[in-house]
Amino acid sequence: MSSYLSGLFSLAGRVALVTGGSSGIGYGIAEALGRAGAAVVLVARREKQLAEAAAGLAGHGVRVATISADLGDRAAVAQVTEQAANFFGDIDILVNDAANNIRRPMTELTLDDYEQTIAVNLTAPYLLGQHYGPRMAARGWGRIINIGSQQSIRAFGDSGAYGLAKAGICGLTRSQAEAWTPHGVTSNTLIPGFVLTPLTEAAQAIPGRVEALAARTMTGRNGLPADFAGIAILLASPASAYITGQTLCVDGGFSAT
Repeated sequence: MSSYLSGLFSLAGRVALVTGGSSGIGYGIAEALGRAGAAVVLVARREKQLAEAAAGLAGHGVRVATISADLGDRAAVAQVTEQAANFFGDIDILVNDAANNIRRPMTELTLDDYEQTIAVNLTAPYLLGQHYGPRMAARGWGRIINIGSQQSIRAFGDSGAYGLAKAGICGLTRSQAEAWTPHGVTSNTLIPGFVLTPLTEAAQAIPGRVEALAARTMTGRNGLPADFAGIAILLASPASAYITGQTLCVDGGFSAT
């Protein structure tokens, strides 16, 4: 990498915390940040998948550590904030990707469905932001990348409580940007299209669904975790200092049709 590009995009010396980092978009982003030079702390529930993800990153020469935690549990969120900086130092880049999606018709959603959905998709990103945002601001530099959904901006496929939570993510991003960008911390939301990940396996199993969704894009295909590598590096890097409070669609044109 030339010195010019390195000055724009290198993450050498930075530390990233990626929730939901054991698979899917989270893993794709974690790999990209790590290969751009950041040390990475992966957070996810399942220890086996975490270990496999960590091994994959290590195979690319990434310094990586893991924390097994269910972010629907506030005590587990506190555990993450207590442990994460012990591995490589203070967190510079926070990626809120962990999610659950209880897909039922709105009238069938239970209060427990609602509370689980809000806890993982909105409360955990809020709490992690409340912990790391001020610390980043005190050091004069930081990046927050929140992962939204098509349901952030439209009703789509039994949006239910998930749609509510993901719409809230966009509001959270603006609030974080307002609070901390004057102190060098940017916050932005990425909106995926239909991405072939474990989170969308139920939808992928419906005959014809994958093909129909691909046909709605301008690119003619559904998304892959690798499609988020470039935008993640941009938003985590010095190059994005003037991009904040934004909702950016990475969806092959899905949202424009």
